[in-house]
Amino acid sequence: MTEPDFKKYQYEFTAHLRDPEHNPAPEGIEDRRIGIYRDLLYNNVEGFIANGFPVLRSIYNDTDWHNMVRDFFAHHQCTSPYFLEISEEFLDYLQSEREPQPHDPPSLLELAHYEWVELALTVSDQAVDMNSIDPNADMLSGHPVLSPLAWPLAYQYPVHQMGPEYLPETPPAQPSYLVVYRNRNDEVEFLEINPVTARLINLLQQNPEMTGELALDQIVREMNHPNRELVMQGGLAALQELQSYGIVLGVAK
Repeated sequence: MTEPDFKKYQYEFTAHLRDPEHNPAPEGIEDRRIGIYRDLLYNNVEGFIANGFPVLRSIYNDTDWHNMVRDFFAHHQCTSPYFLEISEEFLDYLQSEREPQPHDPPSLLELAHYEWVELALTVSDQAVDMNSIDPNADMLSGHPVLSPLAWPLAYQYPVHQMGPEYLPETPPAQPSYLVVYRNRNDEVEFLEINPVTARLINLLQQNPEMTGELALDQIVREMNHPNRELVMQGGLAALQELQSYGIVLGVAK
């Protein structure tokens, strides 16, 4: 077999494995033999996706689920060869390529993102460096630092509560503000926070030189709150609670 013929044979072989319904197997291969590869590759990929998105899997029946995963397997061009990054590739497929289907919940993309975050934090090799952080300093006079393993998120749907028994068709009036984080025991958990705490975290992330007090002063102005001291007390309590979970590490030295 010449090199061009061999490459053509390889393309036919892999095209069949990806999408056997629309691409026949190359001539000369017994279906039983190539069927082993068809099942092995698809089942591996489907297993990683089902394990990475267990809630998503639970809200689809078998037919709709496998149709979606097979469409991903057949058409998405992965940019990473690592199995651990299949979930990120699947999320990219959902966000950029999948044609919405009547049976898709309206919260599909947010729910998938939330589940991906859990996996991404579980396998993250990001290290917490305490050398430049004082865990005992005053968080109002200094700049509170968030853990790199704590991701503040906002969703229109209550993704942390959703499952087969609860799939709202429309988002509630109030978005869900969450911090998904890996705790000191390397377990991924989430904390639901209120809009004020979410805004405080946002200000501190975007402004590395801003003290806790300055961030809270800005919130007082934005809210036009009549009692500055009450906001300061509540803000400090929120920062202390976040530190108790390991979400805030301390104050930048």
